[in-house]
Formats: sequence, C-alpha cells, structure tokens
Amino acid sequence: MSQPHRHQHDDHIIRNLWQVMSAYRWRVVGALVFLILAKVASVSVPLVLKRIVDALSRPEQVAALPVFLLAGYALLRFSSTLFNELRDLLFSRVTQRTVASYALDVFIHLHALGARFHSQRRIGGLLPDIDRGTNGIGFLLGIGLFTLVPTLIEIGLVLAILGTRYSGWYTGIISVTFVMYTGFTILFTSRRTIFQRRVNRLDSSAKSRLADSLINYDAVKYFTNEALEANRFHDIMERWTGAAIDNQKALFILHVGQSAIIAIGVASVMLLAGQDVIAHQMTVGDLVLINAFMLQICLPLNALGFVYREAKDALVNAEKLFQLLRERPEIDEPDDLPPLQVSRAEVVFEHVSFHYDPARPILSDVSFRIPPGHTVAVVGGSGSGKSTLARLLLRFYDVSDGRIMIDGQDIRGVSTASLRKAIGVVPQDTVLFNDTIAYNIAYGRNGASPEDIAAAAKAAHVHDFIKSLPQQYETPVGERGVKLSGGEKQRIALARAMLKNPPILIFDEATSALDSRSERAIQIELDRLSADRTTLVIAHRLSTIIGADEILVLERGRIVERGTHAQLLLQGGVYANLWQLQRRAEKLEQSDLTT
Repeated sequence: MSQPHRHQHDDHIIRNLWQVMSAYRWRVVGALVFLILAKVASVSVPLVLKRIVDALSRPEQVAALPVFLLAGYALLRFSSTLFNELRDLLFSRVTQRTVASYALDVFIHLHALGARFHSQRRIGGLLPDIDRGTNGIGFLLGIGLFTLVPTLIEIGLVLAILGTRYSGWYTGIISVTFVMYTGFTILFTSRRTIFQRRVNRLDSSAKSRLADSLINYDAVKYFTNEALEANRFHDIMERWTGAAIDNQKALFILHVGQSAIIAIGVASVMLLAGQDVIAHQMTVGDLVLINAFMLQICLPLNALGFVYREAKDALVNAEKLFQLLRERPEIDEPDDLPPLQVSRAEVVFEHVSFHYDPARPILSDVSFRIPPGHTVAVVGGSGSGKSTLARLLLRFYDVSDGRIMIDGQDIRGVSTASLRKAIGVVPQDTVLFNDTIAYNIAYGRNGASPEDIAAAAKAAHVHDFIKSLPQQYETPVGERGVKLSGGEKQRIALARAMLKNPPILIFDEATSALDSRSERAIQIELDRLSADRTTLVIAHRLSTIIGADEILVLERGRIVERGTHAQLLLQGGVYANLWQLQRRAEKLEQSDLTT
C-alpha cells in the first residue's frame, strides 16, 4: 500500500472514530476538563517543591516549618491522581461502548455479506483480524487520546513557565530536544510499521492454518499426516519468527535513539542549571524545579514515543477491521423492499441462467414450475447445478438471466428476510450450534416454547431418543454436532424445519450421507413433512424421489429430461440409465451384506 493511501486510510479511521465518539460529546468534554485539571496540578507540584526547598535552605527560617506548603504539595499530588482517575472513569463508557459497537457492527456485517465472501474467507485468519482491530480501536480511544493530549498540554505548560522565569536557553534546549525526539520517532516508527504489518499478516496466516488443521482433525488422522501439518505450521512460524525479530530490531533502534536524544537534552539543561547555581543566578530550589520539570517532560516524551508507536500499530490493526466493514454484500438490497406475500406458494423458474464466471456457466436457460403443494425433484451428476437451484431460490446469489418467482412475485423485488422465512431447508450436511439439543431445534422458530420444541421432536421421531439421554433436551451437541450420529443430526434438522412450519421446503440431498436404514426412516418423515407443501428436492438417491410429481434431469446446467419416475423410465434416457446403475449398486450392496 502506498504512503498516500495509508494516510487516507488512517484519516478515514480517525474520522470514523470521531463520528462515533460524538454521540458521547459531553463525556468527552468532561474527561478533557479533568485531564487539564490533572496536568495543571501535576505542573504545580515542582513549583511548590521549589518554594519548600528554598524555604528550608535558609537557616534563619528552618525553625518555621512551611506547613501550608507541605500540605499543598501533598494535596496537589493527590489532586493530580484523583483528576486522572475521574477522567478515566468518565471516559471508560465511551471507550467500551465504542469498542462493543464496532464488534457488533462487524458481527452484523459478516452475516450481511454474501455466500461468495464466506466461501472464500478463512475463519482462522478472520478472527485474529477482528480481535486485533477492536483492541486497536480501544487503544486509540483510551490510552492514545489520553496520553497524547495531556503530554502536549504538559510540555506547553512547562515551556511557558520556564520561558517566563528563566533564561531562554532552557526553553531553547527543551524545544530542540522535543523537535529532535518527535522527528526521530515519526521517521523510525514509519519504517517499523512495514515490519508490524508483516508480523500481523503472518500471525493471521498461522492462526488460519491452525484452525483449518484442527477443523479437519479427522482427515489428518485418516492419512497420518500429523508430521506434514506440523511442518507446514513450522514453516509459517519460522517466517513469523523472522519478521518478529526484524520488528524487534527496528524497535531497539527506535528506543535507543529516543533515549539518547532525551539523555543529551537532560544533560544539557542540568549542566546549564548547575552553572547558574554556582554563579548565584539561581537558587537550589530553581535547580530542583528545573530538574523536576525535565523529569516531567522526559517521562511524557517517552510515553509520547510509546503512544505514537502503539497508535501506528493500532491503526495498522484497525485497517483490516475497517476493510472488512467496507466489503459490500453481493446482494445489496434497498431497505424499503416489501415483504413476500405467500398465498399459494407456487414457485416458478423462468429461463434462469447463472454463472460465477462468464466463461464457466453453471445453469443455462432453466425453466420449470412447482405448483402449490407439489414436489419437484432435481437429479444429475456432480457439478450439474442441482444445489445451485436451491441457493438461487434462497437468494444467496442473484440469477444472471431470467427470474425466479413465488406467487408471481420476482424474489429480487421482495425483502430477502421475508423470502427466507417462507422457506424451510433440510440440508445434506446438518451443522449444529455448539449448544443444547433444545437450542438447535428452537433455532427454527425464535421464541418457541418447550412444548413446541417437544412436539417438533416427536413429529421428527427424535423425541424418544432425546428423552433417553441423561440431560435430555439440555444435552450439549458439541462443535458442529459431533456428539450425535448422522441420523440423529438429520432428525434434529428435520425437527427444526417442522418447527419453522414453512409453506415452501427444500431438501438438499438430505439423506445422501446416511446408511440405508437411517435413510428409509428419515425419508418417511421427509415425505410427511412435504405433504401439502411446495417442495424442491435435490436428490442423490433416485429411490427417494419415486413419488415426486415431476423429476428434472440436469446435465451441465441444462434440463435434458423431465417427467414422472414412470415416464422417465419409459424414455430410456439419462434417468433410466442412472436408475439401472443405482439399482445394480444396491443389489451388490445387499448381496455383500448377506454373505
């Protein structure tokens, strides 16, 4: 990324944060007032200390202990701490609410992004980017803002006091030190940012590799590829280590350079002050005052360098998060689209074509109608476009040509939320949330009562199995439902669809992953669920769709045959060949079982 583009991104991030913070403007103003009071108290401490030292340095006045000055000194120190704590307390709501707001925005935005984005994203790399981004925003709002501003205020106050009370040499030396320190910090921090970006990129890559390997734990074990996975992860970590070491070297140069500039500045000021005391142009109290002010400036300068470095890192981290928020949904529909009005639940595909890439069409001129309460099944080889029909009906993607209608309404002209509420899906691969069985069934209808959940489970013939478990409906299903068998997961998916009670159903190869016994049992429930509902069945096993009102045969994205099971067998075409092949395979399977 070029330097001007980086500055534009940084400016965009800061402007965006400021807009969010403007909702809490009175808290921001209050926090700034406490900040200024804290710095005034902090700068006043050396002034009172000088008077105490001067008073105690005069032998004739030692007997009269400056009680009020000592009390004032203690009070000012306490006041500085108190005002800083009040500032942090007042501003904490701004920081935490803003961070939470961005985290929620990203969460909502990720769900709003289309299927194409989610098919390409790597969850292991995405989560660290979000985590670092929200942490970066928290830093920019909290420590960044309340270290940068008070440091500049403190330096300004000290320079004003020294300029009015002492030789211009003191102000000059401190100003030169500040300019040199700032210039050095900006120059070397910009160089170091390159290393920080590389470290972040490799860190995301490592997390992504780790997550991908653990998600595919079974495959790793099947092929005994633990060593291969370890070597791949080791390669990434080696590159990450190299980048982190380069980053640390750049940080070393930055720290040493900053410390050297501060040391030269302090030595110059103290040397000049020592000469003035010997020449009786200043008192010991003045020397103490200047020394205290130098310490007060040097510590914030170090802090300023730290904050600038960390702020640049935070901006780098926030970049990814804001890039994510700038991702546009593939289907960016207007907010004022009317809801789908379902009366008969008739589904029509009219000359539908679709492609991800124009050079590789997925569907070409597909037309069919599913009358209300009827079942249409789609069969075909892998890659023929069967599952794409379901995704288009759910509007995960928009058609390239043609249109899809429900009860005469083009689905592009109605709100996507209302469209998907009208459709129930029983997928091939049922992925469950890492929660209880009750939660996963109730996901079909928000706010469903325990009685409704149990009724849906009974309808899916899974209630007896659930009641036999020690925790019954409160049984955790594990990550992606790993604690349940394929048939049990499929029945829960079925119960979820029954609870939703939609007018339109999609069965996307819902039984293809099951054994023959489980398939037959589930198929009976699918037939009961689809009775009197408009149903699209994406089929793998032809035996499951014999009773469909119409069967479509897809090849390379085109409908090559259509008709009932009996009609297609009489035609002796593609469907008849598929039927014969599957019947032969089933007979071989049965003979293997009996021998």
